[in-house]
Amino acid sequence: MNPPLAAWDLSGDARPLPGGHRNTVLRVGNHVLKTTRRSEAALRWLEPVQTGAATCGLYAPRLLPSRDGSLNVEGWTCEPYCAGVPTSPCDIAGNMRDFHALGGDIPQRPGFASARDLLERDAGGDVDLSAMPGELAASLRAVWSDLAGAETAIHADLNPSNILRDADGRVTLIDWDEARRDVTLFDSADAAHPARQAWEVACCWHIEPDRARTLAHLFSL
Repeated sequence: MNPPLAAWDLSGDARPLPGGHRNTVLRVGNHVLKTTRRSEAALRWLEPVQTGAATCGLYAPRLLPSRDGSLNVEGWTCEPYCAGVPTSPCDIAGNMRDFHALGGDIPQRPGFASARDLLERDAGGDVDLSAMPGELAASLRAVWSDLAGAETAIHADLNPSNILRDADGRVTLIDWDEARRDVTLFDSADAAHPARQAWEVACCWHIEPDRARTLAHLFSL
């Protein structure tokens, strides 16, 4: 799959970057191109969210418009390349608290759903509970039914590989593909929390089926 480099006036070799389990991620010079399943509206939703992150001391590389102004061209996006060393989510806990406090009035991302939304809905984002065994879907919903706290804008994929600290100390959050409105638990350092494991099963069911079925045993299946 070749990215439409000309759409962003780019040229040169496209080299794969590490990560990208759910999308193809390529570096072209000082730019990163990624495949995307998101609509134009879902990509535009990121603009005020990332502005909020920057206000809280967390740089977020903005998606670059193509020559015709679109953020999605033939299923690809483009953004600046950011260097840095992986950093623990614990190191930015204060920044994230400030970020979450700012995002309470941001509406749900177009096409997405929070975990509590999915107690009554079947689908949102990468999740489609109707496409998995009924017992499993019921088990995931049972875990999410206990979620507490207000919903706000979240990054939703905080792990060291997505938190980069450069030589000047600036912290950059990359990979906002899964960002949505939800409870802040999904931005915590506790990746083993049952609600987060349940979300991982639901998101991976079609995109990373082997991983989803490996995790499904945690929910008595």
